[in-house]
Amino acid sequence: MPIKVTSRASNIEYAIRDVIPYAEQLVKEGRKIYYLNIGDPAAFDLTVPPHVKAALCKALQEDNNYYSPSEGLLELREAVAKKEKRVNNVDITAQDVLITEGISEGIQMSLAALVERGDEILFPGPTYPPYISYTKFFDGTPVAYETVESEGWQPNVDDLRKKISKKTRALVIINPNNPTGAVYGRKMIKEMLDVAAEHKLLVLSDEIYDQITYTDDFVSTASIAKDVPVLGFNGFSKAYQMTGLRLGYLYFKGQKGELDELRQGIEKECRIRLCANTPVQQAGVAALNGPQDHIKGVVEKLRQRRDYSCKRLNEMDGISSTKPEGAFYIFPKIHGVGKIWKTDMDFVIELLKATGVLIVNGSGFDPHYGKGHARAVFLPPICELEQAFNAIEDFMRKSEKA
Repeated sequence: MPIKVTSRASNIEYAIRDVIPYAEQLVKEGRKIYYLNIGDPAAFDLTVPPHVKAALCKALQEDNNYYSPSEGLLELREAVAKKEKRVNNVDITAQDVLITEGISEGIQMSLAALVERGDEILFPGPTYPPYISYTKFFDGTPVAYETVESEGWQPNVDDLRKKISKKTRALVIINPNNPTGAVYGRKMIKEMLDVAAEHKLLVLSDEIYDQITYTDDFVSTASIAKDVPVLGFNGFSKAYQMTGLRLGYLYFKGQKGELDELRQGIEKECRIRLCANTPVQQAGVAALNGPQDHIKGVVEKLRQRRDYSCKRLNEMDGISSTKPEGAFYIFPKIHGVGKIWKTDMDFVIELLKATGVLIVNGSGFDPHYGKGHARAVFLPPICELEQAFNAIEDFMRKSEKA
């Protein structure tokens, strides 16, 4: 008899990686795959800065691989506080910071501490899938507020206000946004904070792409929040290309005593998983305190790849896309969904089988606001993007004529 698994585990979805099994069979057949599904800069030509690698090697050579404090190395927490002030004008101390194994662990721990059965978490539609999956995992209800494609995927604040109920525990802001690449400016963040203040909501602000923007409009939520408590999420995967090293952090910003109980709950979760990777934390100190020159070069490379990707997709029949202003994702609309293809997942699978190009179905980022779209990364060099987009263009041309 098979061992029964809980519905909690069996119902987990993560669209970004759930599409991979479809590609694995093609790999076995010797097919070339263009992996445009996962936001992993380290998988391409954007590598960990040399001084970060050196710090990691030094930590291992000196046997600094002991269990570190569950809340994180003090030196790293101090470096995070300085970085947030330098980059985002957020005033916090090391005591406000907890170190996590990637930003995803911070999301999991925070929602575990916030969500009881039936509680609602508000998130942008479309959104980064773990906000949906973890809310469901802890018996909560994920509720999407509209972001408007024709306005560059900016939030519809009126819709956000309407979605708030007595069960709402927190408002999620992802800025810059994954999957759309939208950047919310000061005016928009202020409007959202005003709504949160009106309803006494905690704000969860995911800013892992804070240093990867192609506009000056980005503003950190905690930097302008006055009477609204903010739980900030960030990490090292994107700006420092430390994806597989799994290092992130969260911080608490609020009035005195306002977030103490929440912090204590999350700290307890940190203890039961012992600690984040100690040598990698030491590499994180080097990442934040060392040279930052590489970030400008990374952003410029990505700007060129974004411009190329946007141009190519908008030249194709049956596809249209807004221009992302941050991160490294593009979220085009596939006009044939509902006509040529029944769903956006059908489109993704058929595209993969025909061309080897692997992207992610938009409905995986929200079944309503993401449907009829697909997410692709523009991380590869332009020569690789050209091959992938040539294949997509040929596929679209044949599909439109069929």
